[in-house]
Amino acid sequence: VQLQASGGGLVQAGGSLRLSCVASGRTFSSYAMGWFRQAPGKEREFVAGIRSITYYADSVKGRFTISRDNAKNTVYLQMNSLKPEDTAVYYCAATKYVGSWDERLYDYWGQGTLVTVSS
Repeated sequence: VQLQASGGGLVQAGGSLRLSCVASGRTFSSYAMGWFRQAPGKEREFVAGIRSITYYADSVKGRFTISRDNAKNTVYLQMNSLKPEDTAVYYCAATKYVGSWDERLYDYWGQGTLVTVSS
């Protein structure tokens, strides 16, 4: 599986962005998909995941929404009410393990897309 993330950019605090991640291959629907992020000087952290259910980090609950379109082999991350602390490189990833927030269980990773939120 190859993953290509896009949609990052510069946005003011309180604004919105939608990230997309397109996957290659015919087995996309069999994978749980996740979004992670890594802020400058910090470790990479889980943001949201989806297969038949969705799950979120506490820091983004109520602001971010993950969704997927299996017909388009695409997973999305709608980010609303953005805060400066959301600034990070965002990565999409794929795993066979539903409900996992452990990056060690994700087998495939996209290249990352930078989100910058200005105050």
